[in-house]
Amino acid sequence: MNAGPTRNHGNTAQEIDLAPFIDHTLLAPAATAEHIAQLCEQADRYGFAAVCLYPVHVPLAVERLHGKKPHVCTVIGFPSGATTANTKLYEAQEAVENGANELDVVINLGWLKMGDTKRLHAEIAAIVELTGQPVKAILETALLTTGEKRLAAEVCLDAGVRFLKTSTGWQGGATVEDVKLLRQIGGDAIGIKASGGIRTPAQAIALIEAGANRLGTSYGPEILRLQAAGEAAE
Repeated sequence: MNAGPTRNHGNTAQEIDLAPFIDHTLLAPAATAEHIAQLCEQADRYGFAAVCLYPVHVPLAVERLHGKKPHVCTVIGFPSGATTANTKLYEAQEAVENGANELDVVINLGWLKMGDTKRLHAEIAAIVELTGQPVKAILETALLTTGEKRLAAEVCLDAGVRFLKTSTGWQGGATVEDVKLLRQIGGDAIGIKASGGIRTPAQAIALIEAGANRLGTSYGPEILRLQAAGEAAE
């Protein structure tokens, strides 16, 4: 399984092509069709890995990106993860029917905190099996202990996810330490998506060096502009 791009460590910071790592994200509740069209145009123009948006916008994104490189990623159970397993499964199935080809699924943090790994595993495994599309499990690492991060990652990996994702961005952002931990747990075969608070080339590069294959950010064009201006090391 190709989890995504990896850094060539022979490159300097300014030489890293950040675009293929970026999931160009728009999760503003008041986003309009015009905003989504602009998001897709930018993703295509810059060569981003994907757009990431709410399920209601999937059909428009699929239309705008038909025949183009960026994937259409949507969020499931976002941002709390506290909807029922059946609701998440329906939401995921409908998104795939509408053309989404990546799913960022917020895990049930209450089940994790209670140690109810059986239900946690069953929920994620059902989405993986019935949709047939790559699932990124959002762990919301800012709310977890190190032990809970390990447990969540192990359960989700066993359930068949393709990526472990740090955060929704609503409860705190990605950290280098969390990315390193998830990479250590998942090894080289799994993708790691860092998300939340990524606004500069320096942050992006640090997360990639820690092991991230994808970066969830709404600042993709600005990050590339700053990098081109030589501000990657700031």
